[in-house]
Amino acid sequence: MSTLLRWLAIVAAVVLAALLLTPISHAASPQYGSPESMLLDAANHSRAAAGLPPLQWDAALAAAARQHAQRMAQQNTLSHQFPGELPLQQRAMQTGARFSLIAENVAEGPTVLGLHTQWMNSPPHRANLLDRELNAVGIAVVQSGGLLFAAEDFSAEVALLGLDAQELQISSQLAARGVRLLNATDDARKTCEMDRGWAGQRPVSVVRYETSDLSHLPADVEQRVQGGKYRGAAVGACEAGGAAGFTRYRIAILLY
Repeated sequence: MSTLLRWLAIVAAVVLAALLLTPISHAASPQYGSPESMLLDAANHSRAAAGLPPLQWDAALAAAARQHAQRMAQQNTLSHQFPGELPLQQRAMQTGARFSLIAENVAEGPTVLGLHTQWMNSPPHRANLLDRELNAVGIAVVQSGGLLFAAEDFSAEVALLGLDAQELQISSQLAARGVRLLNATDDARKTCEMDRGWAGQRPVSVVRYETSDLSHLPADVEQRVQGGKYRGAAVGACEAGGAAGFTRYRIAILLY
């Protein structure tokens, strides 16, 4: 393969991996003019004032928030978890959300924008609204009598990727650093599933790690490949552990 064709192949792999890693949006936005839309705009206005990127709407989180807001309205009180109710992460998982972090704000009051003011004046709730690591939100507002009961569910959203897509993302980064990719994916996948040792031909080094962000290589891998010691690598992905709803990737890199 010529140098130009090799470079084009690497670029194509990087672009495809980036597209695969884009978090799946479960809905574009809440209905315009709704209380949820007003609170989303208020949240993103506060984040913009703090120099933070906007939160993206997530319908799965919104569904979990609505279930909880309805419970608060029925009970006529605030709580993050009522007796017999699942904890936040399991409520969000059941509606389809996948995440590496999750948080929640709840409030009650007579006006929509007053709810946002309450949150911004409360250090823990303000911290959730202005958390740089959180990138998605679902909001629900339920009226009971003269009061509005609201829940905001935030998350650091994680894309759902198959093993092939995970391996492609890591492989493209290694290839961009001049590391030749070897046809030993099966060995790397088996190694990924092992706590120690390796499968297949003995590598010079084995790196296993778990992450919720595949957009960059771990620092120790960067140091190793930039040193020029390794000329070949095989990448394997396998199922990672973790609590319900929390999504992580498990990767093994065999360096030769």
